[in-house]
Amino acid sequence: MKKSQANNQVKFPIGVKLAIIIGFIVLSSLGTVTFLNSYFVSKDVRITAEENNLTINTRSASAVQSELSSIRANVLQLLDLINATSGNRTQAVARQAEAFFFERNQKIAEIIVLTQYQFTHNLVIHSRLKNTRFFTSNEIDTDLTDTFLSQIENSLVRSCRGETIAINASPFFNSEMIALLLPYRENGLEQCCLILSSLEDISMILGTGSVNETFMINDSDDILCHPENDRVRSGQSMKNHPLVKLMRESNQNNEESRQIIYDFVNEKGRNAKYIGAYQKIPMADISIFTSVALDTVLEGVYTTRKNNLYLMAIVFFISVIFILTFARYAISRHLRRLTACAEEIQKGNFNTPIISMLNTRRRDEIGILNKSTQDEQEFLNTFARFTNRGVAKAIARKEIDFEPHLKDVTIFFSDIRGFTAISDGFKNRFGEESPREIIGFLNDYMSRMVNCVTISGGTIDKFEGDAIMAVWGILRDDSLDFENLPDSDPKKKELAENHANHVKADAVSAIRGTIAMRYALMQYNKDAEAFTKAHEHEAKAKYKPHIRIGCGINTGRATCGIMGSEDKMEYTAIGDSVNFASRTESSNKPCGTDILITEDTYNLLKKDFIRCKENNFTLSKENEVNELVVEQIPVEFEVKGKGAQHFYGVVNMPQFDIEAFFKTGDKDFKLDSDCARAVGKNGPKTLNEMRNLLGIPIPEFESVNLNEEENKIQVKK
Repeated sequence: MKKSQANNQVKFPIGVKLAIIIGFIVLSSLGTVTFLNSYFVSKDVRITAEENNLTINTRSASAVQSELSSIRANVLQLLDLINATSGNRTQAVARQAEAFFFERNQKIAEIIVLTQYQFTHNLVIHSRLKNTRFFTSNEIDTDLTDTFLSQIENSLVRSCRGETIAINASPFFNSEMIALLLPYRENGLEQCCLILSSLEDISMILGTGSVNETFMINDSDDILCHPENDRVRSGQSMKNHPLVKLMRESNQNNEESRQIIYDFVNEKGRNAKYIGAYQKIPMADISIFTSVALDTVLEGVYTTRKNNLYLMAIVFFISVIFILTFARYAISRHLRRLTACAEEIQKGNFNTPIISMLNTRRRDEIGILNKSTQDEQEFLNTFARFTNRGVAKAIARKEIDFEPHLKDVTIFFSDIRGFTAISDGFKNRFGEESPREIIGFLNDYMSRMVNCVTISGGTIDKFEGDAIMAVWGILRDDSLDFENLPDSDPKKKELAENHANHVKADAVSAIRGTIAMRYALMQYNKDAEAFTKAHEHEAKAKYKPHIRIGCGINTGRATCGIMGSEDKMEYTAIGDSVNFASRTESSNKPCGTDILITEDTYNLLKKDFIRCKENNFTLSKENEVNELVVEQIPVEFEVKGKGAQHFYGVVNMPQFDIEAFFKTGDKDFKLDSDCARAVGKNGPKTLNEMRNLLGIPIPEFESVNLNEEENKIQVKK
């Protein structure tokens, strides 16, 4: 008792589960996800972005310096070559060198060498090399160069005096171009070399599709190259750019490169932080700048943070809802399932799969209830086996009226032929072990027969040794009160027809279940033969006998109700119709049949299910599926209380689908084609065919001697 109480104690209350689960969700989501993603990830991303920005700036500056140095070197080499031809440009070598140069340097538009004389200070073009192909392909007027020279005269003077200057020529030519002014010395004259070149290669170096923005300015803070071409063509000044200002302020420290964080009003008018890097190149005081918005760098982090905020909101919402949901599904659902189990039990469905689905591993109140329900199921199944499953179900459904009633039912009896000899054979072979062997054999046989009764809707009433009694319709709530109505009442006819249909359906079901027994018996005998052969070499060779049975069916009125004492009761049927069914079963042997029905059952079914004179040997389409083939036993019997009677041997139900029948009880049922000869489309057509199939001798009815001791059935003389 103490052990049982200990098992029923709640070890892990549901309230504790709720507190732990909700606390874990809130703390883990709000604390861990938000903090780790917002702090550590943003820190790592920012460091990586700074390193990447500086790397891009350094690489871009180096590449631009290399490009400009290459342009300068190539131009100066060309001029030296031309000067080596004694200054005569018309010479073939000079012309060839010029053509070859512009062929190899198609991005250079024009090279002009200007001289400033000391006395006049006028700038005079000393030499001029023009790439006409460049001007033509870019649709630029060649006369624009002269205008451009007049506009940059001061810069030209400065260059003649030794400065290297870079000028944005794009606004003058409406094309991305740079003017590089180089000091040039020849024969002691103050000269400068003007190189007009396309910015295409430099633009490719600085890049236009990167997240990082890289641009180039000259010593006057005028933009030379920028990813946005409109800025270059408009000649925009970057003097007010915060990164440029910071660079100019740091010139005092002679810093050639640096990376800093600065604030800048972006295109949306919002003050934002930027990562900026700059580097000067040792030519024309050109500076390369690279910057990236910190918001852009951390966009992924911000998105993650935003998602985390959404997640936190969702988790918080779930935390609120979870208690309701958990209570509903962890408690209410299981209670509903327990309620469903109780309802199924009340319906008599003791083996409902819902009960087996109950979780008994839980250590809370629900787990204890689930275990108790499964224990109750086990008890009810045991109770049903010791009484009667159909009756037990009816009691659970409260369908049984414990007061006795008259009912029109179909009663079935069966018996094993020669069971006494079979029993003696077991005793002779197994001695003291014979009871176990006999019971094992009977259980095998009866389980097959009971299965046929159950599938066809019958109720097992009792077992008497090797005999089985079953009833169809005993549990049907079908009142006979309509018989007391006057014949003039139209309701009486309607109720009578409904009642008759129920009784017919019970009788057909009884015959269907009994014919199925014929198949099941053939299957048993086949299995018994295999079992016996498998054990034939053992010392006490186990065996199962080959058997034949007789079945009797009668339809009639019986008294149905609970009978017995307070200590032992059973729900059964009694009366003449029951006795007559028993006598019918015992008449199978002299009649040479395995299934006999009485004349009452025959008369009930003949018009609808048996081809006979009364229906011109035709059946309605809806009744063909239940067609019965029977033969009248050619002997008339005198039955006490009934007079002269005929019995009818059941031959077959031609449309009976035996496989579908058994699959309603066992979906894995496999039809034995050999045994299928017992019933259905391949079954016997006559009683003699049936006798030959089952090995029953054809009787000589002239010498039939029925049970004289019982003195209730006699051959009519």
